[in-house]
Amino acid sequence: MFAAANHLCLLNSVLRAVNLGTVVLDTECRVVYWNTWMELHSGRSRDSVLGQDFFAVHPELRGHRVDAAIHQALRNNFPSLLSQSLNKAPFPLFARSNAVGRTERIQQAVEITPIEVEGTARHCLIQISDVSVAVGREKLLREQAMVLRSQTFADGLTGIANRRHFDVTMEKEQRRAKRGNTTLSLLMIDIDNFKAYNDHYGHQKGDQCLIQVAAALAGMLKRPSDLMARYGGEEFAMILPETDVEQAKLMGEAIRQRALELAIPHAHGCCGDRQITVSIGIATQLANAAVDVSMLIGAADRALYLAKRNGRNRVEALLPGS
Repeated sequence: MFAAANHLCLLNSVLRAVNLGTVVLDTECRVVYWNTWMELHSGRSRDSVLGQDFFAVHPELRGHRVDAAIHQALRNNFPSLLSQSLNKAPFPLFARSNAVGRTERIQQAVEITPIEVEGTARHCLIQISDVSVAVGREKLLREQAMVLRSQTFADGLTGIANRRHFDVTMEKEQRRAKRGNTTLSLLMIDIDNFKAYNDHYGHQKGDQCLIQVAAALAGMLKRPSDLMARYGGEEFAMILPETDVEQAKLMGEAIRQRALELAIPHAHGCCGDRQITVSIGIATQLANAAVDVSMLIGAADRALYLAKRNGRNRVEALLPGS
């Protein structure tokens, strides 16, 4: 008798020490066990819930996934492990039951298991684990991965997309244009006489110029699919999906005007402007006339060279293969 009492005392101590929520329901969904962890995180004492209908204690769970899992356990002897991604915090449980406002629930992993008790009807065990730390760590890792990705695909000076980002996006958009039989335009943009600017004003001013021009031109993008990238040195590239030749020319002219509006002084600027200007070369892949990426880039480069040769501070366009 003494050994049995000691065993029961030990069992109760173990159950109180278990670091997860433990609830047992009878076949009528009445609460027959509510452990210390549940008291701590729900703010409900054991005495206030024992014998109560579980869905009177937690009416917000009725008709949802927990409700279905409990009835599957009691009626069909079927265990359930609730998806944490779909059921992040079904129970109103908090890190501290007396927390002010109690607005942010702990993140939960919930397992519901049927229990066969000799001489009685089937019962249901609900186990709730606090996975907030794991979820927080996963969120932090995702954020760090996003930061790393942005650093990998961003130009260190200007903050816009870098050459690697351009290469990846160009391949993706070219394949998409080919599949959908849509147009794709590429603009190569070069700051005129930039070497002379660097030589005259110094590299620090040159860097400031690049940052200012990049920010202004990137701000002209209207769609999430458009991309502005630093192609190299003082040269930039703009990818415009589903954009035909005429639309690309309009964008090119708007870019040229925007560069003039910046009014960045340049003692050796072209055309007597004495300020920073840009030359732009455009190449467009026509619908139903897919070309490879290298041909599209080559055509845009040739168009840019043509703009330079024809006096700079201008826009020229060529079709791939021309």
